[in-house]
Amino acid sequence: MALALFDLDNTLIAGDSDHSWGQFLVDGGHVNKVFYKEQNDKFLSDYVAGKLNIYEYLKFSLRFLRETPLAKLIKLRNDFITNVIKSMHLPKAKALIETHRDAGDHLVIITSTNSFIVKPICSMLGVSDIISTDLVISDGEFTGEVQGVVPFQEGKVIRLNSWLSKTNASLKESWFYSDSVNDIPLMQIVSNPVAVDPDDKLYNVAKDRDWNIISLRK
Repeated sequence: MALALFDLDNTLIAGDSDHSWGQFLVDGGHVNKVFYKEQNDKFLSDYVAGKLNIYEYLKFSLRFLRETPLAKLIKLRNDFITNVIKSMHLPKAKALIETHRDAGDHLVIITSTNSFIVKPICSMLGVSDIISTDLVISDGEFTGEVQGVVPFQEGKVIRLNSWLSKTNASLKESWFYSDSVNDIPLMQIVSNPVAVDPDDKLYNVAKDRDWNIISLRK
């Protein structure tokens, strides 16, 4: 059984769920529209450039979760999934997942997006094993803090190695699909790295290293 790892945002879905959640909050008037949009867009630009300070971003993005009752958050998330995420569906991404499933591979989505946003999206995709940014809950509400290592850049390698130590899986004949230069550390250690509709920096690295490059959008 081979391990098939997938990044989520802009790989299996046609957009960035983390940034889109922020824009959803802006559009719904749940946050300060001017300030929040400006910061949300800036963090996305930093991410694309490969220079995101993930902890500054999490401090910004998790504040709303900390200040909002969980019951309201769940309702907002349901609306977000229905009105935003479903429009990002990529039939070819779903087909790719099913190809690996039919081959008997162990499917894992590994993403720096927080678990609150990720879980229903992964459920839609039919993948139950998830490595994401885990959030601390106290007395039934989010604290705005993260638990453990954030799976971002080298953090994805650390979290994957921790997961591997607790399972019977290995990286032998493994696959990893991603669109982002931020995922090069993990792509370097799998058997079959695949750049999916890659950003310019990842495209150049993939070409130089003779990694497969595919599109799930065309």
